[in-house]
Amino acid sequence: MIVPDSGRVEVLDTLRPHARALNGRGDSTAAQIIWSALDTTLQVADSLAGVFVGRAPGPGRIQARAGSLVSNPVTITVVAALDSIRVTGPDTVVVTDSLSDSLQIQAYATPGGSTAGRTIILTITFPLGAPGLTLVPDDTVRTSTSGLAVFQVRASGITRPDTVVVSASAQHANGTPVPGSPLTFVVEFVP
Repeated sequence: MIVPDSGRVEVLDTLRPHARALNGRGDSTAAQIIWSALDTTLQVADSLAGVFVGRAPGPGRIQARAGSLVSNPVTITVVAALDSIRVTGPDTVVVTDSLSDSLQIQAYATPGGSTAGRTIILTITFPLGAPGLTLVPDDTVRTSTSGLAVFQVRASGITRPDTVVVSASAQHANGTPVPGSPLTFVVEFVP
């Protein structure tokens, strides 16, 4: 069984795992797969197509069956949808060396919902295509257990631009932007 997005789904969003039945030689067979949810955090929307909907935050298990062959249960984590993201701390920093101070984004979810491990996508929007500008640790960062994502901007091996603009955004599992997206950060490099 293959489960997308590391087995995570937001409340009210859909999850579509994949499975195939194998014969005694390990070859795929044309058997019909029937899907089931073993916990109430997930609802089966289509048992033949393998479509599940997240109902409530928490762990849930799913299982695939082809005739008398039953898969081991696979745990799915249902997470609350993010309510918003916001800048925490300054959105403009002045840098006198090659590495900016930490820039911070806070993710918020419905009370009681976890904000841990959410992806924040970072993009240098100005100057476009400038070599030697990098985002640290990378162009995507994950939120901590408290929902905080931290990144820096590095300028190395180049004549530094005066200003670098970084856009930060988050998306729901269905691709729609999380409210607050995109956020804008300005890093001013000075000699």
